[in-house]
Amino acid sequence: MHRLIPPPLQPVAVLRKESVRAQERIQKTLSTQALMALAGLSAARLALALTPHARRIWVAAGPGNNGGDGLQAACHLHQWGLPVQVSLMGSPEQLPDDARAAWKNAVDAGVPIHTEPPSQWLEQLTNQDLCIDALLGIGGNRAPSTEMQTWIERLNLCTAPVLALDVPTGLDADSGQVMGGAPTPRLVVHADVTLTFLTAKPGLFMGHGRDVCGDIWLDALTSACPENRQLPKADAWLNMPTPPASRKHASHKGSHGDVAIVGGEPMRLHGMGMTGAAVLAAQAALHGGAGRVILSLLGASGENSAVPPDVMQRQFAQLDLSQLTVVAGCGGGQAILSVLGDILRYSARLVLDADGLNAVAQNADWRALLRQRGDTPGQRPTVITPHPLEAGRLLGCSTQDVQCDRLRAAQTLSEQLQCTVILKGSGSVIASPAQVPCINTSGNGRLGIGGTGDVLAGLTGSLMAQGRPAHAAACSAAWQHGLAADRWPHDEALTASRLACRLY
Repeated sequence: MHRLIPPPLQPVAVLRKESVRAQERIQKTLSTQALMALAGLSAARLALALTPHARRIWVAAGPGNNGGDGLQAACHLHQWGLPVQVSLMGSPEQLPDDARAAWKNAVDAGVPIHTEPPSQWLEQLTNQDLCIDALLGIGGNRAPSTEMQTWIERLNLCTAPVLALDVPTGLDADSGQVMGGAPTPRLVVHADVTLTFLTAKPGLFMGHGRDVCGDIWLDALTSACPENRQLPKADAWLNMPTPPASRKHASHKGSHGDVAIVGGEPMRLHGMGMTGAAVLAAQAALHGGAGRVILSLLGASGENSAVPPDVMQRQFAQLDLSQLTVVAGCGGGQAILSVLGDILRYSARLVLDADGLNAVAQNADWRALLRQRGDTPGQRPTVITPHPLEAGRLLGCSTQDVQCDRLRAAQTLSEQLQCTVILKGSGSVIASPAQVPCINTSGNGRLGIGGTGDVLAGLTGSLMAQGRPAHAAACSAAWQHGLAADRWPHDEALTASRLACRLY
């Protein structure tokens, strides 16, 4: 058993519900012990570690196998002398076979089992006690019933911390969205700790998952089957921390790549000044370690005094795109339209963001040029960095469609456009053609402000300029970008300009 945030040093596979069920079938075929018994024992051990001095432990057990996990945990806790009570939703006769066996074990052990939450007993719970959410695991695919909604609300009102088994009830294990499509996580159990079994699930790390799961632990239940078992292919991997690359002593500024930032439409063109976005990307490229950073502000008639002195400024016509890593679109506005064709055709390496993406979504010719970059022999590495709305425009679907299956949306985009995709948001997804995507777990809600996406684009371009392949650069940039926010002082407001200066 180990924590998943921050991720452990070894790779962690992430499986969708369909793949988890396939793994359960493999485990049951090869195991000499029931998975439910192992899951219950694991849950009991973690419960004891979390609240060793608990005077009351309430287990809310649902009508499926997740409820069986809770019943097994209750049996162990009772045998260890802890005061535990179970509320079982539904009739024992209607439980699946494994869960019904767990119920019988609990009854035989003398565990108190009720059909309703013990109201007076629950009112006496304190923060030293514990609630265990075993209502609904990964099997749910629709909004919780009215009865289950009531039980969810009771769990959320409890003073005691909540341990969710496998997935907090009401959370879709694949997407991190609320089951049934509710816009807010009101009808999701808000756990303090989530113990997930067999493998990590994508919904724990994206959407509302990070807000309602609390600390996330994994028990792979590896004792359930031999070491030579064949497991389903990973649907994703958790993004791994990547330290900065070392530099040779005998190097110079030309050894670490040149980045050109193209964007920043001035206010005089269309009444909205966006030069700051391009400057943020340039700052990020600098602090990401690029040897030289060139800023090309579109429509600018002269040098901008607000640009850091470390950054060179040039007109777009002076750029030799074939020798540069280009970060295009940050604050590009309408001005990006006049240069985007050349950027797509000639840039040696490219990061496309913001207005550059919106322009591609509306122009089939530019979309074809973007795809051709990946189809060309030898390839010209390309990364796009859409947020969900921009991804929806590129895919021809709604933002909600993207959010309901972020893994598939990112992978589909990467295949359609033959490039690496960083689908930004809670649990950013990094996808590349013919590669298993990664889910980034660093970062927090402080990044939800204007300009942080420009910083990510600039950092990604900087890492590509220094020689990292597109997928590796995107994974590293997403991790470092989020890590800077995680390390942010609690008493200090995060701003994009400060973020760019604290990337390493």
